[in-house]
Amino acid sequence: MIEVIIALLVIFGVGYLIYKKYNATIALAVGGLLLLTSAVILGYPILSPENTTGMPFLDVFKAVELSFIKNLGNIGLTIMTLFGFSSYMNLIGANEVTVNVMTKPLGKIKSKYILIPVIFLLGNLLSLVVPSASSLAVLLMATLYPVLTKIGVTPLSAGAVIATTATIMPTPLGADNVLAAETFGMNIMDYVIAHAKVSIPALLVMAVAHYFWQKYLDKKEKAEDVKIDESKLAKLNKELPPKYYAILPILPLILVLLFNLVIKNANIGLVSITFMSLIIAVIVELIRKRDFVKVSNDINEFFKGMGNGLAMVVTLLVAASLLVDGLKALGIVDMITNSVQGLNGAGTILMLAFSGVTFLIGLISGGGLSVFYASVGMIPDLAAAVNVSGPMIALPMQMVANLVRSISPVAACIIVVCSIIGTSPMKIVKRTAVPVIVGIVSVLILSVILL
Repeated sequence: MIEVIIALLVIFGVGYLIYKKYNATIALAVGGLLLLTSAVILGYPILSPENTTGMPFLDVFKAVELSFIKNLGNIGLTIMTLFGFSSYMNLIGANEVTVNVMTKPLGKIKSKYILIPVIFLLGNLLSLVVPSASSLAVLLMATLYPVLTKIGVTPLSAGAVIATTATIMPTPLGADNVLAAETFGMNIMDYVIAHAKVSIPALLVMAVAHYFWQKYLDKKEKAEDVKIDESKLAKLNKELPPKYYAILPILPLILVLLFNLVIKNANIGLVSITFMSLIIAVIVELIRKRDFVKVSNDINEFFKGMGNGLAMVVTLLVAASLLVDGLKALGIVDMITNSVQGLNGAGTILMLAFSGVTFLIGLISGGGLSVFYASVGMIPDLAAAVNVSGPMIALPMQMVANLVRSISPVAACIIVVCSIIGTSPMKIVKRTAVPVIVGIVSVLILSVILL
């Protein structure tokens, strides 16, 4: 059928553009517009009667408008406020305080190989504070790399652990979790609990795999004479705020848990919680600095961060939404739904298919979340058709997207680590490969068993 041929050509084209390092948002948007235009040419309605402009080709542009309106609502605003809060925490130095407070006790651990899984798990906890994998890698290379090498951990082992720190922590503050919960009509904590059932055991298995794999390779290979390139490290503040600032970056997480697990009768969302956390942080800043002009000017960083969230994630969601709308308009989603209905093990097949595509694109492009964002909108209908829960298909795909970047030689976190310690990306990937593959296999098995 012509619809299938068009859809395959567009999807492969989008994948090729992402592989060639074109902006993922632009690639998805172009693909979506091509699919919508093709649907119009073939005579398919792309908008409902109440939304149509009355002129089919103009409906393509109306679809863009509606996608912006939909994604700038609850999902987009939540993601933007979380980005803004993280940006403000960076500006006032609270994130660095949190990292310092949490990593300081590690110097007391004298066993270098025991330290490896501990660092891995701690680094994943710190990803709650610094969600960017590359930013966290730079920060941990500056703070933890010297601690690790000082007690005898080889540079490659230290780099591998740090490159795998931002992976699959179950957090209600993650943009991917916010999107998935909204897509499936779930409370964010219910989705995170389902996430935790799979991700926490998988992280523990990965920590054990790190211990044995790094120890094995250290014995097998002669330690390389590599030195840290301090010029590429982040310029950390010498005068950090007081230690109590360490609580500020995790305030949203504390309040989410409080209102979802303790004060359950309070109907309050992530946006309100983030603004509450911001106000508390501003009050703390005012009390400490006693400079209203400086503190009020610093608040502007929050809004700049919101703009970054719009540019980096929300526009990606808009583009991904256009692609899904195009596939729906051509009837592709209905074709897939009809083809899997009544098929034995269809839920597992769909899970493996979505996760497999995410793995391949993530491996060659350095990030698979764009695939997750582009596909999650199709999952509710497909899951309903095969009588499985949406998270069974979405969660493994989402976790694979976050894990695979740690074994992609072109991923930002890998490049950051290898450039600082002066080695090739493939040598770091060799060190991360086994723990990450073990993690991916664990995620897939646990998802089938538990979801």
